[in-house]
Amino acid sequence: MSTSASSTTSTKAGTNGKVIALAIAGALGGFLFGFDSSVVNGAVEPIREQFGLTETLTGLAVASALIGCAVGAYLAGRLADSKGRIPSMLVGAVLFFVSAIGCGFAFGVWDLILWRLVGGLGIGIASVIAPAYIAEISPKNLRGRLGSLQQLAITLGIFAALLSDTLFAGAANGAEKELWWGIEAWRWMFLAGVVPAVIYGLVSMRLPESPRFLILKNRDNDVRDIFARYWPGEDAERAIRDMRSVIKTDELGSRKGALRGNRFGLKPIVWVGIILSILQQFVGINVIFYYSTTLWKSVGFAESDSLAISVATSITNIAVTFVAIALVDRVGRRPILLFGSVGMTVALATMAVAFSQAALVNNEPRLEGAWGPIALVAANIFVVSFGASWGPVVWVLLGEIFPTTIRARALGIAAAAQWIANFLITVSFPPLASVSLVLTYGMYALFAGLSFLFVFKVVPETNGMSLEEAETLFVRARKPAK
Repeated sequence: MSTSASSTTSTKAGTNGKVIALAIAGALGGFLFGFDSSVVNGAVEPIREQFGLTETLTGLAVASALIGCAVGAYLAGRLADSKGRIPSMLVGAVLFFVSAIGCGFAFGVWDLILWRLVGGLGIGIASVIAPAYIAEISPKNLRGRLGSLQQLAITLGIFAALLSDTLFAGAANGAEKELWWGIEAWRWMFLAGVVPAVIYGLVSMRLPESPRFLILKNRDNDVRDIFARYWPGEDAERAIRDMRSVIKTDELGSRKGALRGNRFGLKPIVWVGIILSILQQFVGINVIFYYSTTLWKSVGFAESDSLAISVATSITNIAVTFVAIALVDRVGRRPILLFGSVGMTVALATMAVAFSQAALVNNEPRLEGAWGPIALVAANIFVVSFGASWGPVVWVLLGEIFPTTIRARALGIAAAAQWIANFLITVSFPPLASVSLVLTYGMYALFAGLSFLFVFKVVPETNGMSLEEAETLFVRARKPAK
């Protein structure tokens, strides 16, 4: 009896180990997401100076990738449903590779914007495929933690980008200075993206296709092969029956009208995903990672210190993501989101108050006395609150709330909304900051408060449920207001 139990436990542990390895590999798309999003941080000032950019054009150069991300995310659903999750990953890797080369050798701002758009297409695709793939290969008892790997990979990508920016700028004694072979350090920052793009492409070629996608394509034998290889202790026939049963209950999902509903043309569940995505960005998290070097320079820190602060902030972001991974399947999705909303609201309001005390020196804000440290601490509390809650948990929810038959397309729409919101925040920050940082951070604090209300009124708890149970609960839950 004990031998049998031990054997069963060993088999389950081995199966879980294989699933975790697949989820980690699938989450590499999140690494590209984070790297591409933040690699521009250290290059903002030299790009502005070399190409003689205005504040608005600087914001466009930084945010241009996000336009491509929105388009890529929208198209990813159709690509994933027609060709599969793995081919979609490969397309994303190729686009990111091409973008890294193009940005590194850009000869003007519009050339740079073009290649940033190309990279954005790849990142948009990866941002949709990773959470969908992870959700579809994860058992329900691990799905929250494995889904959080997407955000962990994003934070690691942010850290890698900021660290490489710091190393390149330090080696050249300035991001605008030449480093190797007469190429400026800021160009090497972009060229470094070739490495993760190649790794992501090579890893993707070794991953198995999502069983749920294969069921949609009536490739049952391929599903059995995958179960035999990765889940030998599971009942493949029962899993196939369960997945096919769910698909049959929503057979209209295979039609083009599957996403349509009676609320502004989309199903209420799709709107839940869209609003979660928008709120995740409207709290202004990416301002910290896109403009932090410029921000901290403006309040009195040297370039080297500003880069170091940005790297430290990214490390904090990684650390608190581990907290979310540890708690999301124990505490649940909803309490973590509510806690994060409160923390973000308080931190952002504190930043707004701190900058209200700034003095203008050469038309640039300078925080004097204790206000500089207060702003720095508040910014890191904001990162902690976001990284332990809305960062990872929104990706978990987006991976589990949509029905199987529309998951890729619905996730694509939600991710596209997220990228558009990201773009609006990113491109608007330079002109808004030039008018008033108090107004800017006050606006982010307002959206953080609204995120609390939305979760409290609309989002149910899905912890411990299968994908099918979670989908049903969300569909039956209270709908967001018009």
